[in-house]
Amino acid sequence: MTSNPRPSLYLAPSVNTTTVVTTTTTTTTYAPIPLPPIPPPSSPKDPKLYPLLNATLPRSLREFPLIFPGGSRATFRDGELGEQEMQEEESVVEGKGWRMVKRDENEPRKEVGLAEAIERYGRKRSYSNENMMEGIEAIPGLVPNTPPRKKAKSHPPPPINTMNTAAPPSPLPSPHGSPPPESIWPSAPPSGHSSPQPQTQAPLQPDLSLTTLLALPSLLSHFSSLPPPLQSHVLLTFLRHSPLSVLRTLHSVLTPTLARDFLTLLPPELVSLILSFLPFPDLARASRVSKAWRAIIDSDPVLWRDLLKSTRIWFGHDSETAFAEAIMARRRRNGLPAPNSLPLPHPYKILFKSRHLTRTRWVTNQEPKRLTFPAHGRSVVTCLIFSHGRIISASDDHSIHVYSPVTGTLIRSLEGHDGGVWALAATKNTLVSGSTDRTVRIWDLETGRCTHVFGGHTSTVRCLAIVKPELIDYENEHGVIVREKWPKRPLIVTGSRDHSLRVWTLPRPGDEEYRCYGADDTEVDPSEEDVEDNPYHKLHLEGHDHAVRALAARGRTLVSGSYDCTVRIWDIITGDCKWVLVGHTQKVYSVVLDINRNLACSGSMDGTVRVWNLSTGHCQHILAGHTSLVGLLGLSPSYLVSAAADSTLRVWDPDTGELRHTLAAHSGAITCFQHDEFKVLSGSDGTLKMWDIRDGTQVRDLLTGIVGVWQVVFEGRWCVAASNRMDSTVLDVWDFGNDEDEDWEGEPPGGLYDEESDYDDEEDDLDRAQAEVDAMDQDLDGMPSDAEFADADQDQDPGTTTDDDDPEVRSTAWRGASTDAEENVARASSSREPSAGHYRNRPSVRTRSQRELVPPSTGPSEPQLRMLPALEETPTRPRTRNVGHRRRWQP
Repeated sequence: MTSNPRPSLYLAPSVNTTTVVTTTTTTTTYAPIPLPPIPPPSSPKDPKLYPLLNATLPRSLREFPLIFPGGSRATFRDGELGEQEMQEEESVVEGKGWRMVKRDENEPRKEVGLAEAIERYGRKRSYSNENMMEGIEAIPGLVPNTPPRKKAKSHPPPPINTMNTAAPPSPLPSPHGSPPPESIWPSAPPSGHSSPQPQTQAPLQPDLSLTTLLALPSLLSHFSSLPPPLQSHVLLTFLRHSPLSVLRTLHSVLTPTLARDFLTLLPPELVSLILSFLPFPDLARASRVSKAWRAIIDSDPVLWRDLLKSTRIWFGHDSETAFAEAIMARRRRNGLPAPNSLPLPHPYKILFKSRHLTRTRWVTNQEPKRLTFPAHGRSVVTCLIFSHGRIISASDDHSIHVYSPVTGTLIRSLEGHDGGVWALAATKNTLVSGSTDRTVRIWDLETGRCTHVFGGHTSTVRCLAIVKPELIDYENEHGVIVREKWPKRPLIVTGSRDHSLRVWTLPRPGDEEYRCYGADDTEVDPSEEDVEDNPYHKLHLEGHDHAVRALAARGRTLVSGSYDCTVRIWDIITGDCKWVLVGHTQKVYSVVLDINRNLACSGSMDGTVRVWNLSTGHCQHILAGHTSLVGLLGLSPSYLVSAAADSTLRVWDPDTGELRHTLAAHSGAITCFQHDEFKVLSGSDGTLKMWDIRDGTQVRDLLTGIVGVWQVVFEGRWCVAASNRMDSTVLDVWDFGNDEDEDWEGEPPGGLYDEESDYDDEEDDLDRAQAEVDAMDQDLDGMPSDAEFADADQDQDPGTTTDDDDPEVRSTAWRGASTDAEENVARASSSREPSAGHYRNRPSVRTRSQRELVPPSTGPSEPQLRMLPALEETPTRPRTRNVGHRRRWQP
């Protein structure tokens, strides 16, 4: 307690009523009685040793009523009460049949001091006689002066002090130097007659309460001089004789004062260690104790990392780092955190919650919210992606639709392609599509406009990917492994049935629009486009002898799989073909890339999956077991999943090649699937099933009784499937989250996040200059020779169509390519004996060095290399154009 404020005693107004003919009520308001202040400590006190010294006491101990003998009332108020708190409620003034609603603001309110009140009390007793009614004060100026009378002296009221007999009995001697008590009584006020007529009581009759308040400084001085053991004994004696209500009041004061927040006092390392013993539900409850605890728990990366590992949802292979970087990039873009707000949780905490929800909600939520709506009429949905809260679907009816997953509303319909759309990729508000019309189109998803049209491919654009800048380990020209961001700006890689791949720069929003030759004229062939006029075209990668069916790209590495039974590894910055991976005996239908393990995997019609080492070009594992076409592959940090036309899915260990599970419950070829570290969703004829990837068991059927499932995709709480029912195409959307799961963050397939900025402002000009240099290099160094033009002229056949363009072949392919059809193809292929000269490596125009590797035999079960058919015998040979008339002059 401080020494400046002084405690006071506020007497309640006294009311005297006298009835003669009328009733007169007199209310006297008394000024506060100042009590002796508590003396300050003789020396500064350590707050740690005296925690209650400056503690704020509850209002019930700073202000409480007292009742003195005779019924007088008073209110004790501590000197620490603020001025506003000390304002008493106005006393109610009323009479019979009336009540004062509002006091006159100009009415002076006079307070009578205690000494003056006692003087008045004495005068009333002395001047009381038959001419003056008892209890009514004489009004100055109206009552004439009476002759003085000889009055008998009366004894004054006993003085109130803290010494001798006035103080409560105490076994303690009064210490020297105790402050003398302040007397509040006047000296010998006059007394009235000894007659018992006066009925007016004194304003205050002292008792032990008042005496104790006056003696409190002296008692405190006594107590402070005692040794600590005796102080404890005295206090404990008082407490033992205190009722329960008093003990509860003291408990409410002592408990918060003596409590210690150990999480804020201990070093962070110890705090993290202590919290690591708590399970997740207890951590969630602890974070709600206080803002300080929440900030400590939410921001501890070690705590959440260990929790991810202990609950077996830490997957490794940079998946957690990629998630954290995406969350931090989003916060930088949104300007978070806001000033004066709670610290944002560490990304690992968000990741734990998201993975925990993904693991539990998809299993425990037996009745997720479901929405079904028609899409694309009766056409086949060829592509389906979920990006930034939007469902984007493409069809062989030439259209691309954008839907809301919440309402199922068609947000955008992107029209422009003249053929079926068979390839899609999206990043932020940009969509890239490839079609059988041989063009690549760039769309603005905000407006629905087609901003760019790229021509150059001479056949169906069957696959494409957007390659975004990311940090990779790269061997520079000096042979040193460095970690750099590649590519420097986003690229588009497209694969076509014209046997080639092309690399384009992804236009940024606001870039100059480009539309290839014939983009808006259906009568003009866009394949006649001279790509040298396209500022966004970077590379033309040639080398495959048949259609490019699948591709995957990350950083500088591009993997392409072709119907020529080979897999090629490219550097998409230089255009070099680093490896030609030979081993499959039939067409390659699917490829995946793992840049963390430096591996690539390929699936083929020969029923095998091969795992390739990108550093050496060797085949590390041959995953055998499927009996039919392996048309789909998926890769996550811990699992490689293959889906085949034999109606099964197989789960493999990508590091060892070990088969973990075989998922066999479908009755037809697998047409689509997606997986993560917890589950697999697979579609086939009539059903969409969910599997537990960790033990290989079937969890539930999401769709049954339908004709076929074209596509399925999921992310976080959302799952979307495109299927055929009653001769119409519909989209089903499931929401496995609850209302409180708004911060459930999904992990996109392959760990490809879309939050980082795609462009470095400081490297913009350098990158543009480098692009121009690359274009000039291609113009000067990469022009084919006259002999190559002649070969192209001899090979072209304008009348040949691709299998994607044939509706019969396309429909058969989507039904899963039955085993009988595959066996017929295999027999037809084996009956031909092509010459060795037809199996050649056609180098890229930008290739400076190339290696073609045939892996050594690994044993009797190693499939032998089979020669490819001649080019003129290929049923899907593309139509090529004569480019001789566009050849530039070479110096």
